[in-house]
Amino acid sequence: MQIRNILWSLCTGGLLALAWPTYGFPLLLFIGFVPLLYVETRIREHKYHKSLIFGLAFLSFFVWNISTVWWLIKLPIGYVVWFATVVNAILMALLLLLYHIVARKTTFSLSTLFLVCLWMGFEYLHLHWEFSFPWLNLGNGFASFISWVQWYEYTGAFGGTLWVWVANISIFKGVLLYFEHKDKRILYRMALRNGLLIAIPIGISLLLLELYQENGDEVEVVVLQPNIDPYSEKYDLPNERIAEFLSALTDSAATANTRFIIAPETVFASNTQIRSFSHSSTKRGVLQLIEKYPNASFLGGISMIDTFRDSERITKQTNVIRDDFYVDDYNSAFFVRQDGSDELYHKTKLVVGAEHFPYKNLLKPILGDAMLDLGGTVLQKTTQENREVFYTNDSIGAGPIICYESIYGEFVGGYVRNGADFLTVITNDGWWGNTQGHKQHLSFSKLRAVETRRSVVRSANTGISAVINQKGVLVDQLGYEKKGALRRNIRLNTTMTFYVRYGNYIPRIAIFLGILVLLYVFTIRRGQVRID
Repeated sequence: MQIRNILWSLCTGGLLALAWPTYGFPLLLFIGFVPLLYVETRIREHKYHKSLIFGLAFLSFFVWNISTVWWLIKLPIGYVVWFATVVNAILMALLLLLYHIVARKTTFSLSTLFLVCLWMGFEYLHLHWEFSFPWLNLGNGFASFISWVQWYEYTGAFGGTLWVWVANISIFKGVLLYFEHKDKRILYRMALRNGLLIAIPIGISLLLLELYQENGDEVEVVVLQPNIDPYSEKYDLPNERIAEFLSALTDSAATANTRFIIAPETVFASNTQIRSFSHSSTKRGVLQLIEKYPNASFLGGISMIDTFRDSERITKQTNVIRDDFYVDDYNSAFFVRQDGSDELYHKTKLVVGAEHFPYKNLLKPILGDAMLDLGGTVLQKTTQENREVFYTNDSIGAGPIICYESIYGEFVGGYVRNGADFLTVITNDGWWGNTQGHKQHLSFSKLRAVETRRSVVRSANTGISAVINQKGVLVDQLGYEKKGALRRNIRLNTTMTFYVRYGNYIPRIAIFLGILVLLYVFTIRRGQVRID
């Protein structure tokens, strides 16, 4: 029996992995959890120790995690990936264990409602805590089938998570009823019910896709993809040389009508002092680049530092180099207009290990420098809280999303609430090599386009630079390891979607309902007879 349970658990891991972007088919998400839920029921009925469900759930989720994000091993901190994958699988397995405990005490309906709420609460946590890794949030699973989820403009990606869980539980209930009664009519009814449950949202989405008309005036943008090797070239080239190189790329595509020239994350990699940026050679090089195009502004990425000796300026993100010398280190976007004025935005959502040390004050006294070495963190990055929008002199707003930030739906909506007429994603996806990593990252930008109904202009150093319209449709791209520039007209939009206005309301409601279920199960129903 235990071998059979292991096979069912592996089945869940395999189905979820085979459903994932960009190689997978998301229809499998609707049945992915059914085998594991069936295993949990068998364990509960046979009154096996609850540790068994934890172990089998861990097996399922480890297979899913490692199959979908294995490419992170190619990072300089790749040996941390196994640790992070194991931790994420443990957290997911704990959710099944909590569901198992609740299911032993209450009805099928209440226990499965609790499971859905618990899972969405977990995904919501992954958006906000310092170990944040929402890459595998279930709603992301439809990123390659954007025509199925046009209604994300109302629900965000959490609508996809809810859809997946409702379908899985409905199918699972039908399977249990069939095993109990051995009546094929149950299977027919289940197939019809769940076929509609899956088909109706897809039909609504296809209708929205057909009816939606892109809003706003058109502007011309040029997207640069320099394809500089992040391991051997990027940090060896001075910023002056980079500016010359970007100027040549711009000349191959820009016209007198170009309004925005967009370059990738930290393309200017030699650290620039914040206090001297306005007078730096980097800015002079960019001004020379855009002076040939009288309507153009420049948006790109830059590595910046702020060194100081005043201990009163120290924050929790400051790097203490020695007792009297401190550094704030930034992964930033900058904007330069024709008149020479400039603006900066500092990346807020940081990559765990590579850009920040989670819960540093809590964990470092326990783990010491070993954890810092494990994560590869040389300098902790410094962030800013508000979503900066870069405006041209005639008030066109561009939202400067930096790399990892693009997988946070509500966060990206903050740029729109602050006035962004279109979104830019500047990134450097060359760290992962030619794997699923850069393809998945690109696909998530399509979700952000639908959620916000904003055009997304994506500039990747090495990866896939692209232009995505307000429907989430990829309209142009430069492939991996290609050097060049894209010129494209995009539309500006000034209206806000329901999701942008109200954010992640679905998981907030789910968390509230989950707490109510727990209170009911462990207080009101204590001692009552269970009735399914």
